[in-house]
Amino acid sequence: MIHRREIPLTRWLPTTLKEVKKRDWDSLDVILFSGDAYVDHPSFGTAVIGRILEDEGLKVAIVPQPNWRDNLQDFKKLGKPNLFFAVTAGCMDSMVNHYTANKRRRSDDAYTPGGESGYRPDYTTTVYSNILKELFPDVPIIIGGIEASLRRVTHYDYWSDQLMPTILEFSKADLLVYGMGELPLREIIQLLNRGVPFHQLTMVKQTAYLADGEVPKNKNWDDFELQSHETCLRDKIKFASNFKYVEQESNKTHARRLLQKVKGKTLVINPPFPTMTEKQIDKSFDLSYTRLPHPKYNKRGAIPAFDMIKFSVNMHRGCFGGCSFCTISAHQGKFIASRSEESILKEVDEVTKMPDFKGYISDLGGPSANMYKMKGKDQSICDRCVAPSCIHPVVCSNLDTSHEQMTQLYKKVDAHPQVKKAFVGSGIRYDLLTRTYNKQADDSIEPYLEQVLRRHVSGRLKVAPEHTSEATLKVMRKPAFKHFKSFKKVYDQIDKKYNLNQKLIPYFISSHPGCQEEDMADLAVETKDLGFQLEQVQGFTPTPMTVATVIYYSGVHPYTLKPYYTAKTPEQKKAQHKFFFWHKRENHGWIKKRLLKSNRPELINRLIDEPKPSKFKRAFKKKLR
Repeated sequence: MIHRREIPLTRWLPTTLKEVKKRDWDSLDVILFSGDAYVDHPSFGTAVIGRILEDEGLKVAIVPQPNWRDNLQDFKKLGKPNLFFAVTAGCMDSMVNHYTANKRRRSDDAYTPGGESGYRPDYTTTVYSNILKELFPDVPIIIGGIEASLRRVTHYDYWSDQLMPTILEFSKADLLVYGMGELPLREIIQLLNRGVPFHQLTMVKQTAYLADGEVPKNKNWDDFELQSHETCLRDKIKFASNFKYVEQESNKTHARRLLQKVKGKTLVINPPFPTMTEKQIDKSFDLSYTRLPHPKYNKRGAIPAFDMIKFSVNMHRGCFGGCSFCTISAHQGKFIASRSEESILKEVDEVTKMPDFKGYISDLGGPSANMYKMKGKDQSICDRCVAPSCIHPVVCSNLDTSHEQMTQLYKKVDAHPQVKKAFVGSGIRYDLLTRTYNKQADDSIEPYLEQVLRRHVSGRLKVAPEHTSEATLKVMRKPAFKHFKSFKKVYDQIDKKYNLNQKLIPYFISSHPGCQEEDMADLAVETKDLGFQLEQVQGFTPTPMTVATVIYYSGVHPYTLKPYYTAKTPEQKKAQHKFFFWHKRENHGWIKKRLLKSNRPELINRLIDEPKPSKFKRAFKKKLR
């Protein structure tokens, strides 16, 4: 077994001038600034980008969590790169990282040693990029990562409660790479190596930039012009109408180039690359990661996000669910990019050799655990599709939802001599495993579910029905709650058959657009009747580049322009959230008042087990009468 102290420091990408000199480099090609601590692992985007650039033959350094409050020495210490600066906020949007759904400042940061907060600024990408432009105005800057990706066009920012233009405007960056950055970055480097000047990198797919003057035509792409940023500021409905085209073009096989006027310039968003092939995604995961945090953090405490995933294996990327509140498809894409069995089993073998490995793989999954190897049966049908979801309002008849390859892969991981148990910790799409909903299901779903429940669950299986209200679920792009009940029946049968005694843990959201307070009351009753006392619950948080956020801001659905109610005030949100906790006696009086006010008295006895009056009280009341 290899221990961290036995790995030479030069195995990590350099983070200081001293480490650069250890490699005998006299200059750097790219310097990458990140809002996260540097963890050299394929689950951390900064490490992936660094290793991709290294694989292209470049000299790369990473400056993790630079101090932006002092004399800016962290931004100056490595000097100018030969090619460009790269900037990312890290694995999360910095505002989601910093604030709760109620806009309260978080006291911790999972991507920082010791979980300490305060090591990155709000709007990290913009702050870092502006500093670099001030210090090195002649050096190009490429921004990427989820913060830049989801803010690439006019978007609503919940934390400032305003519409903001493309992040390119405020950050002053020269180029934005959206989505998973491996393919556009490789093409950028190859073009630069061929002598193409940076300012001419306007033809790279999956990038965006601000153009002065007229945008030259590209014979390979059709153009579609969005409502301008200024129009969006004046008209919420026109802002909402933009999103339909942004979402559709982000997930099409043959997309159009998007144009948007912004403050006298034109935002140009080039079409995305096709979904990564098995060979391409394998190449990304098979790079020379140490799979460990940089040794500079040894005395600063554990990095919680790393501890969570260090013994996990990611099998695929992307999600075809298209949930209204989720950013996965907006960033990773709708279509699934799956790794080969060989690459996955190779990583499993590497995990078993890591320090402190005790035989347990914490997660064998992906954004949605059970989408590995799933794709369209006829690619030409997928090529013409503009639907944002492959499984809502029904499972597409062209979607191959077989779970056979996953089941066989799980068994192969189980057979590894050093693996005692490999858990599936990622969320499982129960709707794909429910015959009442998934009409395309074959005979593989029952063996898959039995395999998961018997071998890959750590006492609890997490699934996400999200709500019980059919109207709210329709807005969410989730199946009706009756299908969750069907799944629970099958789950309970398997659990009883093998005497597993494992809990089913459902996730729910309050205050989602389209959800009324009465819907939360019904949710409380429905889940109580099923025997749940909810623990995995959250309030809706508007994040850029989601349908739900557009509804939250504009009041209408971007596809239909139909109006929907959304709880917005702290009081409205608190009232909805409180129904999750019907089982707490201190909430009973409040719940009774709300149900009477909502003209739903029939729910009171179903939801609240009111104590019966004592014999003395009954006699006293009788005497009064």
